[in-house]
Amino acid sequence: MTSKTTPSSRSNLWKALGPGILIACAAVGGSHLVWSTRAGADFGWALLWLVLLVNLLKFPFFLYGQRYTAATGESLLAGYHRQGVGYVWIFLCINILTGTINIAGVGMLTGALVSGYGITSLAVPHLTIGVMLICAALLLLGHYKLLDGMAKVIISLLAVGTLVAVALAIPNRPEIAADFIAPSPYTWVSFAFLVSLLGWMPAPIDLSAWSSLWMFSREEQTGHFATIKESTIDFYIGYIAAVVLAVLFVALGALVMYGTGERFSASGSAFSQQLVNLYTATIGDWSRYLILTAAFFTMFSTTLTCIDGYPRSLAACCALIGKLPSKRFVQIHQMWIVISVIIAAVVVLFFVTNLLQLLTFAAVVSFLTSPVIAYINYKVMNGPNVPEAARPSRFLKCLSWAGLLFFAAMTAGYVYVTFFQ
Repeated sequence: MTSKTTPSSRSNLWKALGPGILIACAAVGGSHLVWSTRAGADFGWALLWLVLLVNLLKFPFFLYGQRYTAATGESLLAGYHRQGVGYVWIFLCINILTGTINIAGVGMLTGALVSGYGITSLAVPHLTIGVMLICAALLLLGHYKLLDGMAKVIISLLAVGTLVAVALAIPNRPEIAADFIAPSPYTWVSFAFLVSLLGWMPAPIDLSAWSSLWMFSREEQTGHFATIKESTIDFYIGYIAAVVLAVLFVALGALVMYGTGERFSASGSAFSQQLVNLYTATIGDWSRYLILTAAFFTMFSTTLTCIDGYPRSLAACCALIGKLPSKRFVQIHQMWIVISVIIAAVVVLFFVTNLLQLLTFAAVVSFLTSPVIAYINYKVMNGPNVPEAARPSRFLKCLSWAGLLFFAAMTAGYVYVTFFQ
């Protein structure tokens, strides 16, 4: 039997790393650059506890995605199918809605960052479509290997850059205006913002199906299928990185913008410039294009991940519902990539008036579907085909139910504010 410390086991662990880190890469784009930073800029440190809480409450439902696959050898969506084909249909319908909106949202933010290079001949919507077309072409040609390689480099560079910016911001914090009155996030007026923050923090729960499916792609790339322990380590690395970066982005907004009277613009190009200014205000103006490039590649990687992940899960649903052979999966995945980009392009061109409006709508929809996806994940992880040792512990069960109750309560609150307040 191979020792835990042998080169072979270390090599297998390295081969297993990827799906969890990809989830972190997908998470950092929208939730961190947009919502974490806005939470700090608008409310200072007041919402840090809520950011940490929602990361904790979503933790088990993301964990189940990789653990189920490692324990059973089948995808999380195959587990949905075991519970009944109706669950697969529910996931398919939710993902068609959330996938289209979220791809459009992260794509538009990426396009806005492109405009920061001084490109004025094209509007942000047109730049967005260009970004999405490039991502689709890369995925159709490069597949999972390209996605995996880019994610690990980009997430590392952004982490270092953000850590440096926060460290420099602490001693150089701007003075808060004498007449500044700290706003409270705990009002009905702010409730929609809280739901938006929670919707993409650290990511929509339906992304848990992505890491499950990516485990098979990683196996094709390396020839090794992750064990429960290896997949758990991969998940922890990605999830902890996402949580730490969320805290850093809240800190950056709180240290640089809170109390200055400056608020984020709804305009895509103006928003992207403000985002870059958060870094240059502390690091120095010399770093503008360096930071802009780092932010662009972060969002480009997120867009690339979303254009792979949503179509991948949609393809898996179609294959399960139609009982199609596995060799058809690649064709269906490629078809959904094309369809998703076309629909997202239509959304950006004809149904969006400003960037923050689109991002808010995308985050709210993601949160409102959270209770449904979270419950199905929990149900699947406790299925009879899951080995007893791999099922949720008492702590994870309690945390799962706490999360479900929290998501349901916040959803009810949002419905009340929207329709009855």
